Amino acid sequence: MAKEFFTEQEKKEIVDCIQQAERKTSGEIRVHIERKCKEAVLDRAVSVFASLHMHETELKNGVLFYLAVEDHKFAIIGDKGINDAVPANFWDDIKEHMQHLFRTGQFSQGLKEGILKAGIALKEHFPYSDDDVNELPDDLSFGTN
Repeated sequence: MAKEFFTEQEKKEIVDCIQQAERKTSGEIRVHIERKCKEAVLDRAVSVFASLHMHETELKNGVLFYLAVEDHKFAIIGDKGINDAVPANFWDDIKEHMQHLFRTGQFSQGLKEGILKAGIALKEHFPYSDDDVNELPDDLSFGTN
């Protein structure tokens, strides 16, 4: 099952990275993990993005890290606000960095570093303000397949 791909400690560390990244930004980061991806990975990530209501953030600055662990597929997608603010190849750079770590079996480390890199961009373009509200949960989301 997808819930068992990471240890409990790794899951806690990933959530800690999400919270660390979000402490400095109004942006929202989610992680969704499934066993299999039965369609094009970007199409599935867009579907999950919508099902997690990530498109409903006020500034359109949500970022989803989608992983299909048995199919060895993953995607990073950002909402319109963040995509309009970062360079065109921004997600590719993070994805390549993560892939390098994934290839050496460092799945948790790759995901954590990707989250922190996304947080840096979110901080630059969507800094934290005193009235910031955490619009989306920080916990990991898991698919049923």
